[in-house]
Amino acid sequence: MTTPLNVAMIGGGFMGKAHAMAYASMPMFFWPAPAIPVRKVVVDVNDDLANEAKARFGFEEASSDWRSVVHRDDIDVVDICVPNNAHAEIAIEAAKAGKHIMCEKPLARGGAEAKTMLDAVKDAGIIHMVAFNYRRTPAVALARKYIEEGRIGEIRNFRGTYLQDWSADPDGPLSWRFQKKIAGSGAVGDIGTHVVDMAHYLVGLISEVNALTPTYIPTRPVQAGGLDKLGASEKNADAERGPVDVDDEVVTLLKFQNGAIGSLEATRNAYGRNNFITLEIHGTRGSIYFNYERRDELQVMFADDPGDARGFRTVYTGPAHPYGDGLWPIPALGIGYSETKIIECYDFFSAIASGKQPSPNFEDGYNTELVADALLASGQTGEWTKVG
Repeated sequence: MTTPLNVAMIGGGFMGKAHAMAYASMPMFFWPAPAIPVRKVVVDVNDDLANEAKARFGFEEASSDWRSVVHRDDIDVVDICVPNNAHAEIAIEAAKAGKHIMCEKPLARGGAEAKTMLDAVKDAGIIHMVAFNYRRTPAVALARKYIEEGRIGEIRNFRGTYLQDWSADPDGPLSWRFQKKIAGSGAVGDIGTHVVDMAHYLVGLISEVNALTPTYIPTRPVQAGGLDKLGASEKNADAERGPVDVDDEVVTLLKFQNGAIGSLEATRNAYGRNNFITLEIHGTRGSIYFNYERRDELQVMFADDPGDARGFRTVYTGPAHPYGDGLWPIPALGIGYSETKIIECYDFFSAIASGKQPSPNFEDGYNTELVADALLASGQTGEWTKVG
């Protein structure tokens, strides 16, 4: 039997559901598991919501006092699934208590705040991870394998997009994601950082950016009730409106430390796009293309293919590819968002078991925040801005 590790999950919303599902499912997919996640206690803003999350997500206990929970001797892991403005305070306190930490993305509201978190986990000597789960899609991991093997040669160009439409309607509710004091930024931090993380994972660190960061919708209807209405279908054009003080879109050119160049686009205002994450990478010996909405597939073209076979081919991920042994027995049975969270959970608990830091960890999250800072600064000046 593998070692049980007790998890305290802070936050019982959408991300809490995704994480709780991963804790329950990870040993079913990856057996023998590196450790067994025990859903010990879930924390929410009040006792009623915490007890509801306990029943819904299968935790043993509920609490509305995260400070007392992270200092409990029987807690091994603290999982942070709350809005961005609470990440630093909880993570620093959990690190002081000696707990291993999983934190939802983005790590913080900017580089300075992320640095305080990084310093805390380094001082504590604990295992830490940022939940950029999209890089754990098997097709993305396969792309990294091809790149590391030199299959597409030296990377020349990266092109990444993350397009959604849930906030395109100006009468959509004023989620905390539209408020700088809570979110830190808009499309940059919420979805653009996912693309930055995958760019760092596949290509290397970004060194300089030249960005546009417009805000299209200056006010939105204030939400009724305490729950965040992310992507809510109900609209209330007559409600009191509050200010939006974050970016709705980011479009930027990129320079990488290794000499590659590229571009990134991220917006939540693209009608017709749901969760449209795409990556295209061109190298001296071939190209790779990935579309998350077809996440079982990786499009590849290798320059040494014979002339009568040149062009993109489709590789359907399965048992022969990264993480494939733990997922489904034949290719293309269907990888979903939940599987990326299960893989993330597996990598995190493997890191705890081995004592070796996973990736992306808080240092990776800090580097991503430095890029986000540069994007926002460049959006203000219209000039090339160095990262960090």
